[in-house]
Amino acid sequence: MTALYDIPLNKIDGTPGSLADYRGKVLLVVNVASKCGLTPQYEGLEALYQAKRKQGLEVLGFPANNFKGQEPGTEEEIRDFCSTTYDVHFPLFSKISVLGDDQHPLYTQLTAQQPQAIGDGPFRERLKGFGVNPENPADVLWNFEKFLINRNGEVVARFAPDTAADDPRLVTAIEQELAKGA
Repeated sequence: MTALYDIPLNKIDGTPGSLADYRGKVLLVVNVASKCGLTPQYEGLEALYQAKRKQGLEVLGFPANNFKGQEPGTEEEIRDFCSTTYDVHFPLFSKISVLGDDQHPLYTQLTAQQPQAIGDGPFRERLKGFGVNPENPADVLWNFEKFLINRNGEVVARFAPDTAADDPRLVTAIEQELAKGA
């Protein structure tokens, strides 16, 4: 299994990077989209980033167009939207696939390490009401699913897409990891 830190990524400006750039930090990896009912979560994610980054939290956004074409834009359009609409300052990466045959290796590892999301039952049921029924229980359900990675690069928790940035379950998990120190 490839370590999460070793998986090559591209930042939204096209420059190469990896999670190794954030080694020693607590990471919240989120697949994001600009035209989703959950898109307003950008605001909460940015607030969480601003509140906790000095303690060692990095929120990392990965645009993905896997769910009903809700991230159709180019990297430049996505970056502009996030900046002008939600004043996003947390790092964004190039658009990737988080599901299916072309799933990015990062998401293959994330879902393998943490196949169950906290709080996904109600959201899974809501999706069924829209005719969406994920085949594999470990698959990313929708935009804004969140993976929490500890300072050692291990996935320690996963949260359903509708888990807000201020949800006590998420905040508590982040604070527990931050308290472990660098």
